Amino acid sequence: MKEDIFKISVDAINTCDLEREIAASIKHQLDSKYGNTWHVIVGKNFGSYVTHEKGNFIYFYIGPLAFLIFKTL
Repeated sequence: MKEDIFKISVDAINTCDLEREIAASIKHQLDSKYGNTWHVIVGKNFGSYVTHEKGNFIYFYIGPLAFLIFKTL
C-alpha cells in the first residue's frame, strides 16, 4: 500500500496545480481503492494531531511538499 500511495501522490502532483487539488485527487483514489475514510493533508507548513487506524498512517515528503495521509473508522 505504501508504494501505491507514493505513486498516487506523484501522479497527483503531475496532474494538479493546487495543493488542495492534489489532496482531493489522492483522497478520492484511496477511498475508491481501499475503502472510506481517508484524510489527506498536503502542504509546505502545517501541524497536526490525529487519531488513525492502526497501520493506516503515512507521512512523507516529495520535494518541498509534505504529505500526511491516514484512515479513520
